[in-house]
Amino acid sequence: MVGADVVIGEGCILHSHVVLDGYTEIGKQNAFFPFTSIGLKTQDLKWSGGVTRTRIGESNTFRECVTVHSATGDGEVTEVGSNNNILAYSHIAHNVKLHDHVIMSNAATLAGHIEVEDFAVIGGLAAIHQFCRIGKMSIIGGCSKVVQDVLPYMLVDGNPASTRTVNKVGMERHGIPDESQIALKQVYKILFRERLTLGNAMERVESEFPDIQEVRHIIQFLKASRRGISR
Repeated sequence: MVGADVVIGEGCILHSHVVLDGYTEIGKQNAFFPFTSIGLKTQDLKWSGGVTRTRIGESNTFRECVTVHSATGDGEVTEVGSNNNILAYSHIAHNVKLHDHVIMSNAATLAGHIEVEDFAVIGGLAAIHQFCRIGKMSIIGGCSKVVQDVLPYMLVDGNPASTRTVNKVGMERHGIPDESQIALKQVYKILFRERLTLGNAMERVESEFPDIQEVRHIIQFLKASRRGISR
C-alpha cells in the first residue's frame, strides 16, 4: 500500500505486504522487504496533529517487519540517510536522525529523538533510550541497554551498556590510519580507565592529541552531549 502523499525515487523495490504512508519522501534504489511499515503516525502520545514527515535517502535496505515512524510535532522530520542496512524487526522511532552506512541487526530498537552517526553498528535486540546519540563507527553489543551517549569509535556492551574498548575491527575495515588508531586507544584509557573526572580527562585528551582528526571529533561529541556518556 502506497499513500497519496508518498514520493518514491527510481529503482526502488517493494516486495509484498509493504506499507508506505504519510508525508514520506524516498530516494532511489531502496529495497523494502515484506511487512515493512514506513512513514506511519508516531507512537508518541504527545502527537497533536499537523504535518509530520519521513525522509529516506538512497540505497537503503529495510528487511522484514522493519518500522520507521514519522515525527511527532508539526513540521518535524524523521530522517534516514543512505546505504543503511536495517535488518528484520528493527524499529526507528519518531524524530530519529540516522546518518549513512549504519547497520541495525535484527530487532534493534531506536526510541525517539536519537541520532546515529555514520558507520555505526547496533547489535541485535539492543535497545537505545530516547535522546541518546550513537557516535561514528561505534558498535553496540547485542541485547545491550543503552541509556547514555556512545562515543565515536568505541565498543559498548551490557545492561546498562558501558564502554569496553575501541572498535578496532571497525576502524581497520574503514581505513582509519594507524596513527589515529594508536591515539584512540590512549584516549580510551584516559577517558575510561584512569578514574579522572570527565572534565579533566577531556582537557588531557585535547592537550595530548590536538592534531588527530578522530580525537577532535570525540571531543566535539563530548561537548555536545546532553545525556552524558556510557562509561
